[in-house]
This record gives sequence, structure tokens and C-alpha cells, in this order.
Amino acid sequence: MNTVAFEEYRGQLTALKPQIEELKQALDIESKNKEIIELDHQAAQPNFWDDIENSQKVLKRSTKLKNTVQAFESLSAMYEDTAMMVEFALDEQDDSFEEDIKTNLANMQRSVSEQTLSTLLTGEYDDKNAILTFHAGAGGTEAMDWVEMLFRMYSRWAERHEFKVKTLDFVEGEEAGIKSISVLVEGINAYGYLKSESGVHRLVRVSPFDSSGRRHTSFASLEVIPEIDDDTEVEIRPEDIKMDVYRASGAGGQHVNKTSSAVRLTHIPTGIVTACQNERSQLQNRAVALKMLKSKLVEIKEREQLERIEDIKGEQREIAWGSQIRSYVFMPYTLVKDHRTNFESGNINAVMDGDLDDFINAYLVANSQGKL
Repeated sequence: MNTVAFEEYRGQLTALKPQIEELKQALDIESKNKEIIELDHQAAQPNFWDDIENSQKVLKRSTKLKNTVQAFESLSAMYEDTAMMVEFALDEQDDSFEEDIKTNLANMQRSVSEQTLSTLLTGEYDDKNAILTFHAGAGGTEAMDWVEMLFRMYSRWAERHEFKVKTLDFVEGEEAGIKSISVLVEGINAYGYLKSESGVHRLVRVSPFDSSGRRHTSFASLEVIPEIDDDTEVEIRPEDIKMDVYRASGAGGQHVNKTSSAVRLTHIPTGIVTACQNERSQLQNRAVALKMLKSKLVEIKEREQLERIEDIKGEQREIAWGSQIRSYVFMPYTLVKDHRTNFESGNINAVMDGDLDDFINAYLVANSQGKL
């Protein structure tokens, strides 16, 4: 038996213990358990379902708290089990637990990192689903191909986190790629993580569409907004909305349906536009597009610290193509660099395959420290 290796495992556990204790304090597990008891008591009352709106809020809050507590308790239990394995292995000179110990240590370190990061998600909408809208910018066909690459990158990121991705609206490129696309990313804290990705993304590479093999620079914008709940009140006057209908079409140009069921809404005072073509009927598409519009207005109101929706000005929504948040360079070297945090990675293929957590973590940490 390799005693040195097991002593090292013991050392890793010793280093993890204070991190887990700090996490417990940061998550305030004791207070969460008390609140869960109180919420369960409310849910057990005979008249609990008399107020449907309030009962749904109680159950939603209870589920969120229980998920947080359960994740921490699973981490604590794994720590205790692993510590027992290490001590048993050393006492009995039995290395049969080594693979389990190594797996548990890796899982615990990842869990501590993820749960610690979740403590930085304190925004009102951080736990919501996220609506991502991609637009091709300068670069023509090259930029539209870049949008398709970004869409794939974020879809892969979502898969890694077991989030669901649903396409809401899609406009394919004239020759290749995607001109614009809106998707819903469903999962706990999806908006909290992805809000850091909003902005202009810059690509530098040898263009596959240029027979001369020249290097091209292309831009695409990504807008990230939270999907607000239906019970969030947002007052939009009917006369402030212009509705256009059109035929929905999918990738490859095939028509999703033969009627004009796709809906595009324009908020006249601000010029904000939302669209949906994924649902089966015009009515359903309008409902989704209206929800997207409300989500945009609420997110802008909160971000700009405005008192009213009416205070939003259209010019605040224009895209500034020159202010990219991140560059992806394929030639003459490989590098992905975030210009806000200066975090960078030379493994561009991993990043394009959805390995974005380090960039997201760096942003959230810097933001929590007031550096952004």
C-alpha cells in the first residue's frame, strides 16, 4: 500500500474542512433550516391553498431553500464518509478504497467551488431562467457563422450544467450561419451565471469563407435577461406595442408551419423588439414574446436603477460594437481573453466546447469585490 498517497488524501481533507465550515457560514444553513420549518408549517395549514399566488411563492421559496441545504448536507456527508475511508485505509493498510477516495475528493472540491460561487448570486433575478439573444454584427457571413459558433458554445455549457435550452426565435444567415437567435436556458441560477456573458464577443481567425486564406475579425452581440415570473407586475400600455406576424422558419429554410404564426413585438417608446416563433399558435407566440418584452424592461429598469419602466430610453439599448467584453483568437495564436477581468485561456477548443466556468467565476468574484 502507498501510505504516502493516503497521507496526502488526509492532507487534502484537512485543507477542505475550513472551506466547508466557511461555506456553512456563508450559506447561513442554520437560518435556512429555521425558515424551512416555518414555511412547512404554513403549507400544512388548512387554508393554505385559499391564496394560490401566496401558496406558490411559499412553495417556491421552500424548494429553493431545501435544494441549498440538501446540497450542503450532501457535501458534509461525503466529507465524513471520505474521512472514515482514509482513516480505515491507513489503519488496516487497505488500499481498496483509493478510487472512491480520489473520486470523492474531486467531487467535493468541485461542490465547494460551485456552492461558494452561488453565494455571490444575490441579485433579485439571479435564480431565474435566462433568455439569450444573439445578433450577428460586423463581418457579414463570417459574423453569422460566429453567431452559430457562440450558440453552440453556450448550448454545450448548458448541457454541462444539465440546463435545458429551448429556441424561441431564429433567423438564419443568407449564405451560412445564423443572423439572430433567441433561446431560453432553463435551470436554477441560469441568469445569475449567464448575466456575465452579456456584451459583444470578438472573433479573430482565418476565414473559411475566404479563398485567399486571410485573417478576419468578426463581432456578435449577446444579450442576457432573466425570465421573469408571470406574477411579476409590469404595466405596458396596449397602444405602446406594435405587433407584426410572419411565417416561422427553421434551420435550413424549411417552414415550421404554413401560416403566419410567428410574432414580433416592438415596444414603441423604447424601440425594444422581441420575437417568438417556437410555439404552435400565434396566440402562444405572442404570449411568449410579451413575456420576453416584460423581462427586458424589468432587467433594464433594475440595471439602470430607474424608478419606473417609463424612464427607459431607447438609446440605452443600442449595441456598441467597439466595446467587446471578450476576444477569441484562433490565429496567429490561440487565446480567449476577457477584457473586463483579464482572465484568459489558451485552450480555445475547450472554451468553444462550453468550458466557460472559469470566465464566469472570475467575473462574479471581481464583481462581488467591486472591481467591475
